[in-house]
Amino acid sequence: MKASSRFGVALALVVLMGAISGSALAQAAAGGQRGQGRQRGGNNNNGGGAQMRERYLLQLKEQLASPDEEWKLIQPKLDKVLTVQRDTRGSRNFGGRNRGGNQQGQPTPAAQPAQPQSAVAAASDDLRKAVEDKNTPPEDLTKKIAALREAKEKAKADLAAAQKDLRELLSARQEATLISSGILD
Repeated sequence: MKASSRFGVALALVVLMGAISGSALAQAAAGGQRGQGRQRGGNNNNGGGAQMRERYLLQLKEQLASPDEEWKLIQPKLDKVLTVQRDTRGSRNFGGRNRGGNQQGQPTPAAQPAQPQSAVAAASDDLRKAVEDKNTPPEDLTKKIAALREAKEKAKADLAAAQKDLRELLSARQEATLISSGILD
C-alpha cells in the first residue's frame, strides 16, 4: 500500500507540475505578444485614440444620465475640458523617452500624436532638451523655466474657464459625478 500511495503522490505532482507549466507558458506567450506590439510602437487600445475617446464620452454620458438633447449641449463643453486638462499636463517624457517610441526616444510612426502639441508640452520639451544639453547657459535655462511656468499658468486659467462653462449646464448630480471622476475641481 505504501508503494501505491507513493505512486499516487508522484502522479499528482506530475499532473500539478504539468498544469502549472502549461499555464505559465500560456501567460508567457500572451505577455510576449503584448510586449512585441509595444516594441513596434503599436498600441493595444483596439481602435486608436479617437475611438477610445468616443467610448469614454459615451460612458460619461451614461454616468450623467444625460438625454440626447441635453448631451448635445454638454458634450462639446466636456470635450473642451478634457482637451484642456490634457494640455495642462504637457509632456510626460521621463528620461527623454517618448511613450510608444523607440529606444532613442524617437516616436515610431504608430506613436505620432494625432493632435498638435500644447504650449505646455512644447515648453516642457524645450526645457528637457536644454537640460540634456550640458552646454546650455544658466540664463537660457532660467528663461525656459519661466516659459514653462507661464504656459502652465495660462493652461490652468483656460481649464478653470472651461470647467466654469461646463458647470453652468450641469445638475448637482452631474456636477458631483464629474467631480468624483476628476474632470471637475
